[in-house]
Amino acid sequence: MADRQATKKTPSTQKYLNIAEIRDDCVVMKDGTLRAVIIVSSINFALKSEDEQNAIFAAYISFLNSLEAPLQIVIQSRQLDLDDYLEKIKASERTQTNELLRLQTAEYLQYVSELVELGDIMAKRFYVVVSFDPVSNKKRSFWRRTGDALSPTKIINLKQKEFAKRHKDLFIRIDRVLSGLASMGLRASVLDTQSLIELYYNTYNPEVSKNEKMVDINKLNLEE
Repeated sequence: MADRQATKKTPSTQKYLNIAEIRDDCVVMKDGTLRAVIIVSSINFALKSEDEQNAIFAAYISFLNSLEAPLQIVIQSRQLDLDDYLEKIKASERTQTNELLRLQTAEYLQYVSELVELGDIMAKRFYVVVSFDPVSNKKRSFWRRTGDALSPTKIINLKQKEFAKRHKDLFIRIDRVLSGLASMGLRASVLDTQSLIELYYNTYNPEVSKNEKMVDINKLNLEE
């Protein structure tokens, strides 16, 4: 009896998500609505002059007034992954022909490695989630929305007919948001499909993602 319980499969996280699929740089929800995620830079507001701060305030107010749909702002704090950076330093050490520079590179590598081990270096990332909910979805009843959530195949069929139009409308909205963010001196970029998958994978599987890196979806061999 104990063996049967031990071998019982744990339901995957995906079962509890409202995501139908991720494609064409956006997230398709089970109710047919779309989401896009924009990663945004930060600014040190305290270091700005009074005139610069007032300009940022004015741009922010103008940005809020220009919105025609709700936005979601997400701030994530996660441990900084320096594995790729450390590998580049190791490669530089191996190819260094100057003995003095090679020793200095090795000392720097050891310093960074010890720094990572001694303390958790956290990095903050800022995201803006832009959604598109067509009018047809807003008018649907609660029971129809519930039925759609339980019947993702039906939504997929709808998606094939309406996805292109909804995707276009979503990115028109995204262009306006990007323009508003730029007016505040913020750099912003829309996450592509690979980056979206990695974001959700790392968010819902924080422990696993430390040891198992995502594979580039373009390198996957998918069966037809």
